[in-house]
Amino acid sequence: MREALTDVGVRGMMVNEIKGFGAQSGHAEIYRGAEYTVNFVPKLKLEIAVAASMADQVVEAISHTARTGRIGDGKIFVQDIEQTVRIRTGETDADAL
Repeated sequence: MREALTDVGVRGMMVNEIKGFGAQSGHAEIYRGAEYTVNFVPKLKLEIAVAASMADQVVEAISHTARTGRIGDGKIFVQDIEQTVRIRTGETDADAL
């Protein structure tokens, strides 16, 4: 996926390992002979900030690369960013991306 995003002009992203549930809603596991239910399953959360003009390309790149057709492929949320400041240089908005 990183290559696909780089190809459309993404210069950076954050990846967080998180836990959650969705349509798959967890599963049962056995540990030392005892069965227990895992309610939250491991997931990855990507955070990518790009100019609005690139949003559709980024969504398409992620959708195309991540789609398996099975439950758990994930969701993409597109949000507006009111302001961006690169702390090191003081650049703002599009220059800071």
